[in-house]
Amino acid sequence: MQVAEAVGAALAEQGVDTVFGLLGSGNLLVTNALAARGARFASSRHESGAVSMADGWARVSGRVGVASVHQGPGLTNTLTALAEAAKSRTPLLVLAADTPAAAVRSNFRIDQHGLVESVGAVAERIHGPASAVADARRALRRAEVERRPVVLMLPIDVQAQPAPDLPPPVRAGPPPAPGLHRPRPAPEAVAAAADLVEHSERPLIVAGRGAVLAGARDPLEALGERIGALLTTSAVANGLFAGLPYATGISGGFATPLAASLLPRADLVLAFGAALNQWTTSHGALLGPEARIVQVDLEPDAIGAHRPVELGIIGDAGETARDLDAELAARGFAQEGVRTPELAQQIARRRWRDEPFEAGGADGTIDPRTLSIALDRLLPEQRTVAVDSGAFLGWPAMYLDVPDASSWVFSNGFQAVGLGLGSAIGAAVARPDRVTVAALGDGGALMALSELETAARLGLRLLILVYDDAAYGAEVHHFGPQGHPVDLVCFPDADLAALARAAGGGGVTVRALGDLGAVERWLAAPEGPLLVDAKVDPGICGEWLEEAFRAG
Repeated sequence: MQVAEAVGAALAEQGVDTVFGLLGSGNLLVTNALAARGARFASSRHESGAVSMADGWARVSGRVGVASVHQGPGLTNTLTALAEAAKSRTPLLVLAADTPAAAVRSNFRIDQHGLVESVGAVAERIHGPASAVADARRALRRAEVERRPVVLMLPIDVQAQPAPDLPPPVRAGPPPAPGLHRPRPAPEAVAAAADLVEHSERPLIVAGRGAVLAGARDPLEALGERIGALLTTSAVANGLFAGLPYATGISGGFATPLAASLLPRADLVLAFGAALNQWTTSHGALLGPEARIVQVDLEPDAIGAHRPVELGIIGDAGETARDLDAELAARGFAQEGVRTPELAQQIARRRWRDEPFEAGGADGTIDPRTLSIALDRLLPEQRTVAVDSGAFLGWPAMYLDVPDASSWVFSNGFQAVGLGLGSAIGAAVARPDRVTVAALGDGGALMALSELETAARLGLRLLILVYDDAAYGAEVHHFGPQGHPVDLVCFPDADLAALARAAGGGGVTVRALGDLGAVERWLAAPEGPLLVDAKVDPGICGEWLEEAFRAG
């Protein structure tokens, strides 16, 4: 057995059963070894797509995603997707071939370690035959525990060497979900937080990506009930509190008018795994001037990075919520806070779909709000929604419901256009029992065009919803009103539905509600992907865009 085969076998023993990638001479052997031991390999058409797929798969499955790429350009092609995963703290293992140490003149040779670390990923290496299996297990373990992408370099000369007998597996079966490694908060910090809660009347719980990774819905719900708090999430944690009566949805630019009026009234903000950045707080407008802030995070440097805080607690979001709830119970503390039946009814009646708007859609186009509301009603309740970056992204965030946080893939940690389709493909592979919606702009869809063939080849139950304004709309809406010419970011109308059909999927053009009949028929028996090229009114601008350009 060669080292490459031993590494693949060891990772399979550790429970790796799904791998995305694009094969070349440098990573074929290790990937074949995984496949020979039962792992499913899904080939992308671009390495960026492979890492985005692994990212989406990890977010939905709750496990470490795995991708496999060639050395040199195979790895450089992953960088934007890798940066997204790093900024979103997605646990990934990327198997990347590497040039031999002696091959200093190789065309493939670059500083792969420095490259991946420059975007926030962790660089690991197979050092030699004797340590290869331990190196691979360590890399997978780091991705689990540190909840971030780890790139394991596999020098091709080391891969080809004979491997010693495999040591006994450290564990059998699938790897544990990231978030099972849960540091407890300091008792004195919990007591200090309880003191603040006891002096509050209008508490608010804000949950972010850290709360999702920690699986903290239940303890946060219990804490919220004890202290009478409203519940809200950052955009990336959407769905964590789905179905709860005092959950106000997403905080920030996507907040409903009701939520935007309620959140600033809080006199105590408890942030769990949420950065409280400009997006979540609308540049501070959703934090009342008298609000005292408690921030809980695993990363010490995250606490107070965007907002001054009264108290910072280092700890897992779920464990901290449990300990705080227990401390308050021991003190005999419970209060109604802001929770009243009347407020619950008001929240239920004031979702985005209930807010009036003057519908646009002239000249053969459809209003994106009208489109989104109609599709939300057509889609099954059990669905996954993956959203790319772009001027359109507020519409699915505001109008397409998700049943839980694992059904929401928001690829916007790096604000890179073009990653959403790959993320959606990975999500669809993770949950083949559900319809997955890939919400894209026309710019992002065309950037990821090659992966239309991947979606068709895999036969995914994937609805590719393109908000097509034939432009890079953010630039149009930002610079146009300032008097700048924007013709360079506007394009002729493209038949994206025809492109999808050419790639082996289905495609339909939507200009009015009546055109959604094709989508309804597909939903009745969703076999293979369907691209919906929705020609949306280019004159309709989401209010969040102004905030986005203000934030930079």
